[in-house]
Parts: sequence; structure tokens; C-alpha cells
Amino acid sequence: MIAPEPFFEPRGTPISVLQRLRALSSLGHTVDLVTYHVGEDVAIGGVTLHRIPRIPFVGRIKAGPSLVKLFLDGFLFWRAFGRLCRERYQVIHTHEEAAFFGIVLSAIFRTRHVYDMHSSLPRQLENFGFGAIWPAVKLFQWLERAVLNTCDAVITVGEDLEQVVRTINPGIPVQRIDNLAMTQDRDGYRESPSLRELQEGFRRKGYLPIVYTGSFERYQGLDMLMECAGIVVRSGAKVVFVLVGGKEDQVRVLKLAARNQGLTEQIVFTGIVPPEKALAYLQSAEILVSPRIAGTSIPLKIYSYLHAGKAILATRVPAHSQVLNDEIALLVDPTPQALAEGVLRLAGDPEVRRGLAQNSKDFARRRYDLAVYTSDLEALYGDIFRPAPLVDAAVRPTEN
Repeated sequence: MIAPEPFFEPRGTPISVLQRLRALSSLGHTVDLVTYHVGEDVAIGGVTLHRIPRIPFVGRIKAGPSLVKLFLDGFLFWRAFGRLCRERYQVIHTHEEAAFFGIVLSAIFRTRHVYDMHSSLPRQLENFGFGAIWPAVKLFQWLERAVLNTCDAVITVGEDLEQVVRTINPGIPVQRIDNLAMTQDRDGYRESPSLRELQEGFRRKGYLPIVYTGSFERYQGLDMLMECAGIVVRSGAKVVFVLVGGKEDQVRVLKLAARNQGLTEQIVFTGIVPPEKALAYLQSAEILVSPRIAGTSIPLKIYSYLHAGKAILATRVPAHSQVLNDEIALLVDPTPQALAEGVLRLAGDPEVRRGLAQNSKDFARRRYDLAVYTSDLEALYGDIFRPAPLVDAAVRPTEN
């Protein structure tokens, strides 16, 4: 498995990679993971980490395309090449732009290639502000077509990605495997001392907690959420916005914006926290918010939001509407005013909050289950390893 990611960090694709590894391990596979030098080591049975050499001046890797990732991917390719020279593998399983390596490596080493498609890479360039660099977009479009026309199977995480795959290569095996919630067990969230402290703190101040978890990248819509917070607080609503995640420089910028709006008491920034603490923040919430403004890939946070059993407020964009609907979430237009109106509606109506919370949790239990996740992955790999049927000599057509 080749993952061009800081592994492990509690964000987006690294979480998805972790889930894939745990599921493959539970199915009895052994995996060599080739990844960046950055990240926390995670012990998983049957999984061995092979990192690129430590690069002294690279200690942080932001989400999305960057020159730093391009530089590190050169080391990643040769690390993977070295592993393939030493070992005989049944499958090369690639994530994100490592799929481009898979074209070459699977051909050289005559190995099957599974592409784990978390997003359409040309669209990702546009989402991260590189859309104006048309040669790069065209190159990624060409490479994406090349991957989908040469790999043996594709894993997708949403309906929009299935459509992309089917448009380019209608005949390739595709398995949609929805991500799991960020829970340590499949039955729910364990109460912890930190959770009780959070809840007590909000209760003492009389605040209704509204929680966001995830990265602080532009497409997540946090600037819009800050404007929304200003509208809500000026209306007199007694709420507190808790923003979980974000790198230090990103948090610093938003803290300044909060101070300029006079919202230092109503907006709490936690920075990046361990997964178990993030879960505690989810459980301390009355409303979970996802103000995303762009992108089509389903945010991983949505699965955790659903399992948390809380009222969900999200923007009506394709990234959300592939999973969320009006029965399980309050969906609003991606504007500060619409988002603020959604907050005020939920804050002022406990019955609506409870109804959405129960609906979302019931939906998650039916749809996003660990057993289903593992079974889907097993089905994909079973198809790859299944030998082609033999043609019986008695029924083989005779030659003229």
C-alpha cells in the first residue's frame, strides 16, 4: 500500500488509510505500507510501516496539492520501488496521487493495482486554488484517465466518484466503500472524564454548544462560519462555537477574526486533538456543523457526526447531499445568513434537534456498519484474487 500522507494524523485521508489497514488486517492480509516520514506510528497486526528518509526541513504537510508533496513523492516512489524489488506482492494498493506510481509499478512488476479513489484529483486541484494553472489540471485529467484505464479495480467513497469512473472506464470493477465513523468501537461513544468536564463547563455558563471538527482548509467554509457566528451572537442567542482542529497558523488567523468581531467568549479553538478527545467534543455538542463551501468528496466528519446522535447543520452542497438529506440533517444554502438562520432555528427548538439527532443515529446504524465495511472490502479483494474460469475442452469451440 502506498499512501502519500502524513501517517498517522487525525484528518481526512490518513483516517481512511487507517480504516483500510485495520479492515485488511482483520481479513488476514499482511500489508507493507509505504508512506511519508511524518506522522505517528500506529500498531496494526500484519501491517509494517516503511517510511521515506526523514527530511529535516519538512515537519508539516498541509492537506491538498503542494510543492512539498511533489518533492516527497519522488522519495515515496523509490521507496515503493525498492520494496517491490525485494518482495513479491499480490496487489499494489494506492491512495491519491500514488495511483500515478501504480501505472508504472504494476506494469514493471506485473502486479495487480487497486486504486483507492478518495477524490477526483483534477477537481482537487481546483478546490485548493490551482484551477487557474490549466496545464496542471490537464495533466492530472490525463493521468486520472490513464489510472482508471489501467488499474484492476477502484474503491470509491461516493456516488460522484462512481460516475467519474464509469464515464472514463465503464467496464472496470468498482466497489463503493463508505468510510466509518471515528469511533473506537462500533456500538457508540464511551463517556469519558473529559466529556463530562466539557459538558459541565458549557452548562455552568448557560451556553448551547455548536461543534465543528476537521481541517481548517479554505473549502471547509470556516470564514463563513465566523460570519455566521457574528450574526447569531448579535441576535442575542446564548451559544458557543467550538472549533476542533486546525494548524497553529490557521487557528491564529481565525482567532484574530474572532477578536475583531468581539467573539472571543463565544468561539473556542482547541487546535488539533487526539481522536478520543475529538469524540468527546462531538458528544458535548447540541449541534454539529459542517459549513463546507466547495468540493464533491464526502467529508469524513459526516460519518462521525451521524453516529454521534446529534442535530446536524450542513450546507446544501454535493459533498454533503450524497449522504445527508432533510430527514437526518438541516441543510441550508452556503451563505453566512442561511447558516446563521439554521443555527438559530435549531438553537430555539429542542424538539427539532432531538428529532434530527435520533433520525441521523438510526440512519448511521443501518447504513454505516463495520461489518458491511469489511464485507465490501473482502468482496473487492475476492474478485481480484479469484482466478479466471477455465474453459472445458469438451465445450471449447473447434477451429476450422
